[in-house]
Amino acid sequence: MRTENSATAPSPIAVSSSADPAAPATPTVRGTLQAGLGVAAFSLTFPATVWGLEGFGPWSLVAVRSVLAALIAGGCLLALRVPLPARRDWAALAVVAAGVVLGFPLLTTLALQSSTTAHAAVVVGLLPLTTALFSALRVGTRPSRTFWLAALAGAAAVVAFTVQQSGGALTTADLYLFAALLVCAAGYTEGGRLARTMPGWQVIGWALVLCLPLGLPAAAVALAHEPVHWTWHGVTGLVWVAAGSQFLGLVVWYRGMAAIGIPKASQLQLAQPLLTLVWSVLLLGEHLTVAAPLTAVAVLVCIAVTQRARG
Repeated sequence: MRTENSATAPSPIAVSSSADPAAPATPTVRGTLQAGLGVAAFSLTFPATVWGLEGFGPWSLVAVRSVLAALIAGGCLLALRVPLPARRDWAALAVVAAGVVLGFPLLTTLALQSSTTAHAAVVVGLLPLTTALFSALRVGTRPSRTFWLAALAGAAAVVAFTVQQSGGALTTADLYLFAALLVCAAGYTEGGRLARTMPGWQVIGWALVLCLPLGLPAAAVALAHEPVHWTWHGVTGLVWVAAGSQFLGLVVWYRGMAAIGIPKASQLQLAQPLLTLVWSVLLLGEHLTVAAPLTAVAVLVCIAVTQRARG
């Protein structure tokens, strides 16, 4: 297995040439662009999921997207003759698979059956902060008091928003979304750590392949028990969440995290909830309440403070 990636190991020549306007983009610039593309892909996930639910049941949508993404990833791994990961990496890949490939898609799809994409986008706006928290715990660092205060403020803003939107109590959809935050943050953290020594596309590729033995029978059972309607929206949504969100988006996202680090990459993810709010209006025709963009901006400010507090 390759243990070095050009996006994670900049050479002295590449760094020194950054002063030349005609020089190629430095690894930091490339990493920022890659992470930004990942955020753009992720921002379309919720609208695409809502489209997919027009043609497929929730369990069918999640299982089939996992299988399609695994086939794409497996084909790439086979075509390039990528060797198996080292034995020490399989546990971390299992965390990525459980959190990013299975947990987050399933939990958010179940939530979007009764929640609007705007509501879900605001709640999941806490993901960068949750990822930063998991990252701090994983590497053993001790965040400052400012970090914790900003983190609690962001969490309080989201809880207040969800309670207000749900009529005074958390709904089942909200519980699904909060659980999705936890499992996805764990997957992002382990994936970002692995992407420092393994190309980012291989991280998500092997995680997807790892889920294939479970995805195939799950897809067969789900399709047999849930009705399928072959609509343009349904097929388009399925293709996007499988190829765009589940594979290509995560490929560039993990490469970006490896190049610029998890904290800096999570700063770029601040734009994701606001982008999803825009897509929810343009693609789904949803009407935003004033609370949605205001809460998204409040969370953005809180996460920016946590990133600054972590240096």
